[in-house]
Amino acid sequence: MLHYEKSGQGKEHLVLLHGFMENLTIWEEMTPQLSAHFTLIKIDLPGHGKSKVYKEVHTMELMAEEVKKVTDSLQLNSFHLLGHSMGGYTTLAFAEKFPEVLKSITLFFSTYLEDDAEKKEQRQKSLRIIKEAFPNYVNAGVPNLFNSNEKDILEGKIELAKKIALSTDNDGVLAAVKGMIERTDKMEVLKNFEGKILVIAGKHDNAVKNDITLKNLPDRTNIKSYLIDCGHNGHWEKPGICAEIINTELLHHLPKKLVF
Repeated sequence: MLHYEKSGQGKEHLVLLHGFMENLTIWEEMTPQLSAHFTLIKIDLPGHGKSKVYKEVHTMELMAEEVKKVTDSLQLNSFHLLGHSMGGYTTLAFAEKFPEVLKSITLFFSTYLEDDAEKKEQRQKSLRIIKEAFPNYVNAGVPNLFNSNEKDILEGKIELAKKIALSTDNDGVLAAVKGMIERTDKMEVLKNFEGKILVIAGKHDNAVKNDITLKNLPDRTNIKSYLIDCGHNGHWEKPGICAEIINTELLHHLPKKLVF
Protein backbone atom coordinates (compact mmCIF):
# COMPACT_ATOMS: atom_id res chain seq x y z
CA MET A 1 0.00 0.00 0.00
CA LEU A 2 1.05 3.61 -0.56
CA HIS A 3 2.94 5.36 2.22
CA TYR A 4 0.85 7.97 4.04
CA GLU A 5 0.77 10.11 7.18
CA LYS A 6 -2.25 11.11 9.23
CA SER A 7 -2.47 14.26 11.36
CA GLY A 8 -4.94 16.80 12.70
CA GLN A 9 -8.07 16.52 14.82
CA GLY A 10 -10.82 17.85 12.55
CA LYS A 11 -14.11 16.00 12.05
CA GLU A 12 -13.76 16.34 8.26
CA HIS A 13 -11.11 14.32 6.43
CA LEU A 14 -8.96 15.94 3.74
CA VAL A 15 -6.76 13.71 1.58
CA LEU A 16 -3.77 15.53 0.05
CA LEU A 17 -2.02 14.35 -3.13
CA HIS A 18 1.29 15.96 -4.12
CA GLY A 19 2.49 16.65 -7.65
CA PHE A 20 5.16 15.31 -10.01
CA MET A 21 8.62 14.83 -8.39
CA GLU A 22 7.19 15.80 -4.99
CA ASN A 23 6.19 13.85 -1.89
CA LEU A 24 3.93 14.29 1.13
CA THR A 25 6.37 16.65 2.87
CA ILE A 26 5.34 19.50 0.52
CA TRP A 27 2.29 20.21 2.71
CA GLU A 28 4.37 21.09 5.77
CA GLU A 29 3.76 24.85 5.74
CA MET A 30 0.02 24.52 5.16
CA THR A 31 -0.49 21.76 7.73
CA PRO A 32 -0.86 23.92 10.88
CA GLN A 33 -3.71 25.94 9.39
CA LEU A 34 -5.43 22.95 7.82
CA SER A 35 -5.06 20.51 10.71
CA ALA A 36 -6.96 22.85 13.01
CA HIS A 37 -10.04 22.12 10.92
CA PHE A 38 -9.36 18.79 9.17
CA THR A 39 -7.95 15.37 9.86
CA LEU A 40 -5.30 15.25 7.12
CA ILE A 41 -4.28 12.18 5.13
CA LYS A 42 -1.08 12.99 3.22
CA ILE A 43 -0.14 10.32 0.66
CA ASP A 44 3.02 9.54 -1.33
CA LEU A 45 1.84 8.69 -4.85
CA PRO A 46 3.30 5.63 -6.66
CA GLY A 47 7.05 5.94 -7.33
CA HIS A 48 7.31 9.07 -5.19
CA GLY A 49 8.48 9.59 -1.61
CA LYS A 50 8.37 6.31 0.26
CA SER A 51 5.88 4.61 -2.08
CA LYS A 52 7.12 1.91 -4.45
CA VAL A 53 7.11 1.86 -8.24
CA TYR A 54 4.24 -0.35 -9.40
CA LYS A 55 4.55 -0.50 -13.19
CA GLU A 56 6.46 0.96 -16.13
CA VAL A 57 3.56 3.36 -16.68
CA HIS A 58 1.71 4.95 -13.77
CA THR A 59 -1.56 6.09 -15.29
CA MET A 60 -3.66 8.53 -13.31
CA GLU A 61 -6.23 5.74 -12.97
CA LEU A 62 -3.65 3.41 -11.41
CA MET A 63 -2.67 6.15 -8.97
CA ALA A 64 -6.32 6.75 -8.11
CA GLU A 65 -6.87 3.05 -7.45
CA GLU A 66 -3.88 2.93 -5.09
CA VAL A 67 -5.15 6.04 -3.26
CA LYS A 68 -8.53 4.30 -2.88
CA LYS A 69 -6.80 1.37 -1.14
CA VAL A 70 -5.46 3.82 1.46
CA THR A 71 -8.83 5.51 2.03
CA ASP A 72 -10.53 2.09 2.24
CA SER A 73 -7.99 0.92 4.81
CA LEU A 74 -8.85 4.01 6.89
CA GLN A 75 -12.56 3.32 6.38
CA LEU A 76 -13.16 6.73 4.82
CA ASN A 77 -16.46 6.86 2.94
CA SER A 78 -17.05 10.62 2.81
CA PHE A 79 -14.03 12.90 2.46
CA HIS A 80 -12.44 15.82 0.62
CA LEU A 81 -9.73 15.16 -1.99
CA LEU A 82 -7.15 17.77 -3.06
CA GLY A 83 -4.36 17.31 -5.59
CA HIS A 84 -1.48 19.51 -6.67
CA SER A 85 -0.62 19.38 -10.39
CA MET A 86 -0.24 15.63 -11.15
CA GLY A 87 -2.08 15.02 -7.89
CA GLY A 88 -4.95 17.00 -9.42
CA TYR A 89 -4.97 14.71 -12.44
CA THR A 90 -5.14 11.78 -10.02
CA THR A 91 -7.95 13.52 -8.12
CA LEU A 92 -9.99 13.79 -11.33
CA ALA A 93 -9.36 10.12 -12.16
CA PHE A 94 -10.48 9.26 -8.62
CA ALA A 95 -13.64 11.39 -8.96
CA GLU A 96 -14.46 9.64 -12.23
CA LYS A 97 -14.07 6.16 -10.70
CA PHE A 98 -15.24 6.67 -7.11
CA PRO A 99 -17.46 9.80 -6.91
CA GLU A 100 -19.68 8.29 -4.23
CA VAL A 101 -17.05 8.68 -1.47
CA LEU A 102 -16.12 12.30 -2.23
CA LYS A 103 -17.54 15.44 -0.61
CA SER A 104 -15.34 17.74 -2.68
CA ILE A 105 -12.45 17.80 -5.13
CA THR A 106 -9.84 20.55 -5.31
CA LEU A 107 -7.64 21.18 -8.34
CA PHE A 108 -4.64 22.82 -6.72
CA PHE A 109 -2.57 24.42 -9.50
CA SER A 110 -3.81 21.73 -11.85
CA THR A 111 -6.19 21.31 -14.79
CA TYR A 112 -8.87 19.06 -16.23
CA LEU A 113 -7.40 19.58 -19.74
CA GLU A 114 -5.37 16.83 -21.35
CA ASP A 115 -1.90 17.67 -22.68
CA ASP A 116 -1.91 19.26 -26.12
CA ALA A 117 0.33 17.84 -28.86
CA GLU A 118 3.20 20.18 -27.99
CA LYS A 119 3.12 19.25 -24.30
CA LYS A 120 2.99 15.54 -25.09
CA GLU A 121 6.01 15.93 -27.35
CA GLN A 122 7.88 17.78 -24.57
CA ARG A 123 7.11 14.98 -22.16
CA GLN A 124 8.28 12.34 -24.66
CA LYS A 125 11.57 14.18 -25.16
CA SER A 126 12.04 14.55 -21.40
CA LEU A 127 12.15 10.76 -20.93
CA ARG A 128 15.66 10.54 -22.39
CA ILE A 129 16.92 13.48 -20.33
CA ILE A 130 15.47 11.99 -17.13
CA LYS A 131 17.29 8.71 -17.86
CA GLU A 132 20.61 10.27 -18.86
CA ALA A 133 20.88 13.56 -16.97
CA PHE A 134 18.28 13.67 -14.19
CA PRO A 135 20.03 16.36 -12.07
CA ASN A 136 20.15 18.64 -15.13
CA TYR A 137 16.45 18.01 -15.75
CA VAL A 138 15.59 18.96 -12.16
CA ASN A 139 17.90 21.98 -11.92
CA ALA A 140 16.65 23.41 -15.21
CA GLY A 141 12.96 22.71 -14.72
CA VAL A 142 12.08 23.25 -11.07
CA PRO A 143 12.87 27.01 -10.85
CA ASN A 144 10.48 27.66 -13.77
CA LEU A 145 7.59 26.41 -11.64
CA PHE A 146 7.93 29.38 -9.27
CA ASN A 147 6.92 33.01 -9.78
CA SER A 148 9.84 34.51 -11.73
CA ASN A 149 9.19 37.92 -10.12
CA GLU A 150 10.04 36.51 -6.69
CA LYS A 151 12.97 34.18 -7.44
CA ASP A 152 15.21 35.92 -4.87
CA ILE A 153 12.63 35.67 -2.07
CA LEU A 154 11.81 32.07 -2.99
CA GLU A 155 15.40 30.84 -3.34
CA GLY A 156 15.18 28.60 -0.26
CA LYS A 157 11.89 27.09 -1.41
CA ILE A 158 13.30 26.46 -4.89
CA GLU A 159 16.27 24.61 -3.39
CA LEU A 160 13.90 22.54 -1.23
CA ALA A 161 11.80 21.66 -4.30
CA LYS A 162 14.97 20.59 -6.15
CA LYS A 163 16.08 18.45 -3.20
CA ILE A 164 12.72 16.66 -3.05
CA ALA A 165 12.69 16.16 -6.83
CA LEU A 166 16.22 14.71 -6.84
CA SER A 167 15.23 12.26 -4.10
CA THR A 168 12.46 10.81 -6.29
CA ASP A 169 13.02 7.32 -7.71
CA ASN A 170 14.10 7.67 -11.36
CA ASP A 171 11.81 4.85 -12.47
CA GLY A 172 8.97 6.52 -10.58
CA VAL A 173 9.60 9.78 -12.43
CA LEU A 174 9.62 8.00 -15.80
CA ALA A 175 6.45 6.05 -14.97
CA ALA A 176 4.67 9.26 -13.98
CA VAL A 177 5.67 11.10 -17.19
CA LYS A 178 4.39 8.20 -19.29
CA GLY A 179 1.16 8.20 -17.31
CA MET A 180 0.64 11.95 -17.76
CA ILE A 181 1.14 11.61 -21.53
CA GLU A 182 -1.74 9.10 -21.61
CA ARG A 183 -4.24 11.07 -19.53
CA THR A 184 -7.46 12.27 -21.14
CA ASP A 185 -9.62 15.38 -20.86
CA LYS A 186 -11.76 15.35 -17.73
CA MET A 187 -14.29 18.10 -18.42
CA GLU A 188 -17.12 15.56 -18.14
CA VAL A 189 -16.03 14.79 -14.57
CA LEU A 190 -16.53 18.46 -13.65
CA LYS A 191 -19.93 18.50 -15.35
CA ASN A 192 -21.15 15.39 -13.56
CA PHE A 193 -19.58 15.62 -10.10
CA GLU A 194 -22.22 16.51 -7.51
CA GLY A 195 -19.96 17.65 -4.66
CA LYS A 196 -18.05 20.91 -4.28
CA ILE A 197 -15.36 21.66 -6.87
CA LEU A 198 -12.63 24.12 -5.92
CA VAL A 199 -9.99 25.37 -8.35
CA ILE A 200 -6.97 27.31 -7.05
CA ALA A 201 -4.68 28.71 -9.74
CA GLY A 202 -1.57 30.93 -9.94
CA LYS A 203 -1.28 34.08 -12.06
CA HIS A 204 2.35 33.24 -12.87
CA ASP A 205 1.94 29.48 -13.38
CA ASN A 206 3.93 28.35 -16.44
CA ALA A 207 2.88 24.71 -16.12
CA VAL A 208 -0.91 25.09 -16.40
CA LYS A 209 -2.93 26.93 -19.06
CA ASN A 210 -4.95 28.93 -16.56
CA ASP A 211 -6.63 31.16 -19.12
CA ILE A 212 -8.30 28.18 -20.80
CA THR A 213 -8.75 26.19 -17.57
CA LEU A 214 -10.60 28.99 -15.75
CA LYS A 215 -12.47 30.42 -18.74
CA ASN A 216 -14.00 27.06 -19.70
CA LEU A 217 -15.03 25.87 -16.24
CA PRO A 218 -18.65 24.67 -16.35
CA ASP A 219 -21.17 27.29 -15.18
CA ARG A 220 -22.32 25.40 -12.10
CA THR A 221 -23.08 26.66 -8.59
CA ASN A 222 -20.88 23.96 -7.01
CA ILE A 223 -17.70 25.23 -8.72
CA LYS A 224 -15.56 28.02 -7.24
CA SER A 225 -12.21 29.25 -8.57
CA TYR A 226 -9.44 31.51 -7.25
CA LEU A 227 -6.53 33.08 -9.13
CA ILE A 228 -3.76 34.15 -6.75
CA ASP A 229 -0.45 35.95 -7.13
CA CYS A 230 2.05 33.09 -7.40
CA GLY A 231 3.51 30.47 -9.72
CA HIS A 232 2.77 26.73 -9.83
CA ASN A 233 3.61 25.99 -6.19
CA GLY A 234 1.12 27.76 -3.95
CA HIS A 235 1.90 25.39 -1.07
CA TRP A 236 5.38 26.94 -0.92
CA GLU A 237 4.75 30.41 -2.36
CA LYS A 238 1.49 31.37 -0.62
CA PRO A 239 0.78 28.63 1.97
CA GLY A 240 -1.25 30.82 4.32
CA ILE A 241 -3.57 32.16 1.63
CA CYS A 242 -4.03 28.70 0.10
CA ALA A 243 -4.87 27.13 3.45
CA GLU A 244 -7.35 29.91 4.24
CA ILE A 245 -9.13 29.44 0.90
CA ILE A 246 -9.38 25.68 1.48
CA ASN A 247 -10.75 26.14 5.01
CA THR A 248 -13.21 28.79 3.83
CA GLU A 249 -14.54 26.99 0.78
CA LEU A 250 -14.63 23.41 2.03
CA LEU A 251 -15.78 24.06 5.58
CA HIS A 252 -17.42 27.48 5.32
CA HIS A 253 -14.93 28.53 8.00
CA LEU A 254 -15.07 32.32 8.08
CA PRO A 255 -11.57 33.85 7.79
CA LYS A 256 -10.57 36.90 9.74
CA LYS A 257 -9.48 38.45 6.48
CA LEU A 258 -8.89 36.93 3.04
CA VAL A 259 -6.24 38.95 1.20
CA PHE A 260 -4.87 38.18 -2.27
